Amino acid sequence: MEVVGTMFFQNNKLLIDKPRKRPTYQMIGGKVEEKESPLQAAIRECHEELGPQAIFDDSSFELVMEFDEIATSDGITPIHFYVFLYNGLLKGNITTSEEIEKFKWYSPSDGSEMLSNTLKNEVVPYCLKRNLIK
Repeated sequence: MEVVGTMFFQNNKLLIDKPRKRPTYQMIGGKVEEKESPLQAAIRECHEELGPQAIFDDSSFELVMEFDEIATSDGITPIHFYVFLYNGLLKGNITTSEEIEKFKWYSPSDGSEMLSNTLKNEVVPYCLKRNLIK
């Protein structure tokens, strides 16, 4: 299965969301659908998860990493994860939905207990190494 996630930053913090059906926060993103490129999936998922009032430029997504892991949701499904960096500022308002319970601008001082394995093991270390979050 192919999955995408997008990193948005503001004031050296990473935007993450908490789905209603999961105990941990994760990246803004989701599954790549049939006949969809990873970039198309990332843009679609951002529109779906951030809500209709969020404003971002579809041309400002950059693929910065990809890796294989096991899905946090069931602990057995192998996934190929594409991570995009949004090169710009997220504008407008982000809104919760039936799927998303809440959003958080994450910094390392928040700890890692609340994070999905993807964030904890791959994304946050990437961000720390590049001084994207502080």
